[in-house]
Amino acid sequence: MAALYRLRQCQSTGTVVANLHTSSHASAKQHYKMLVLGGGCGGIAMSARMKRLLGAENVAFVEPSEVHYFQGMWTFIGAGAKTLNSSYRPITSVMPSGVKWVKSRVQEINPDTNTVCTEDGTQISYEYLIVALGLQLHYEKIKGLPEGFEQPKIGSNYSVQTVEKTWKALQNFKEGNAVFTFPNTPVKCAGAPQKIMYLTDAYLRKTGKRAKANVIYNTSLPVLFGVKKYADSLWDIVKRRDIQVNLRQNLIEVRADKQEAVFENLDKPGETKVIEYEMLHVTPPMGPSMVIKGSPLADECGWLDVNKDNLQHNKYPNVFGIGDCTNLPTSKTAAGVASQSGILHNTISKILKNEKPDMKYDGYTSCPLVTSYNTVVLAEFDYSGQPLETFPFDQAKESILMYHMKADLMPYFYWHGLLGGVWGGPAPIRKLFHLGMK
Repeated sequence: MAALYRLRQCQSTGTVVANLHTSSHASAKQHYKMLVLGGGCGGIAMSARMKRLLGAENVAFVEPSEVHYFQGMWTFIGAGAKTLNSSYRPITSVMPSGVKWVKSRVQEINPDTNTVCTEDGTQISYEYLIVALGLQLHYEKIKGLPEGFEQPKIGSNYSVQTVEKTWKALQNFKEGNAVFTFPNTPVKCAGAPQKIMYLTDAYLRKTGKRAKANVIYNTSLPVLFGVKKYADSLWDIVKRRDIQVNLRQNLIEVRADKQEAVFENLDKPGETKVIEYEMLHVTPPMGPSMVIKGSPLADECGWLDVNKDNLQHNKYPNVFGIGDCTNLPTSKTAAGVASQSGILHNTISKILKNEKPDMKYDGYTSCPLVTSYNTVVLAEFDYSGQPLETFPFDQAKESILMYHMKADLMPYFYWHGLLGGVWGGPAPIRKLFHLGMK
């Protein structure tokens, strides 16, 4: 999952961290052996790994925000189970010490000249480049947004400005339709729109309001979930809890003053349906970073064009990518970034020695589907959409143990393992468990 610099610019705290980090403000020319673009989980993790590989003085990363968010926490914040304060830390506390911090936004990437230009006028040249710029949210592509968020009863767990609005709308729910949406674009953490739906159902049952509520999930997809094993389990859950699922329905307009959401039937273009809501959770359309989209690094859809096995760019051999900004054919999650970071570390270390990378990314990603305030269906799968499960039991079944792993253990692995460049995913644990099974 990528950092929130695409969503919010944080004001300077005025804190000076002596002898640990340096930042650039004035126009200048700089050169680094390894340049990392982006301060999300992929960018911070690879900065830490490259520091160990090349030395701090040879590594720099570009990021304008002073705050780093663990966005995987926002599902719980939207449902009142965690606080917003628990989801962020100063970026100086998670970036690797000694690595150069260029505190500006990337304006242009020129891979033919091995240079990057930032908004503050800094020109940076590099020998090797790691692109970790995440993706962009496009609330504005839904008519009536983002201005509709000024009205009550509407929220979104995908933005720091709107995640607490989700919790407020849930608390203030009385009776009527609670509507949840999934857009007709690639998204990060594709299970998140369902997670808040299940938590809403659980909250309404806990507060005695469920009998007067219609919980509705309108998704643009033709399936409830992309991996059949987990989709079958989720269908059982929605049927058991009387949740209405409508496939191929895409949110195109929000009339916040009237509490109306307008959906287009993607199987019958032009056919629309208006649904009144008492609560609306919006998952916005998403797309590639405009910096990448306007550069030679992009594929035909605007995503960073990398080799799906080793994460090296398909045209520029000294450029690499990780995370949400890439065109890797797998779900965009922090779990995916963790596995990718280990593969990319291997790829770069081999290339620096003029050797051929000998590890391949299998597309592993994970989606812990929170189905209540104490249960999770832990979906893990690979490029082919086949389950790639870590634990020696059926992870398609709701589990209290997996809930605590998601809510309590994963944040620790995120802050101390992934961002520190020492957590490369659960593959070693999986091998141990399955060795024991054999």
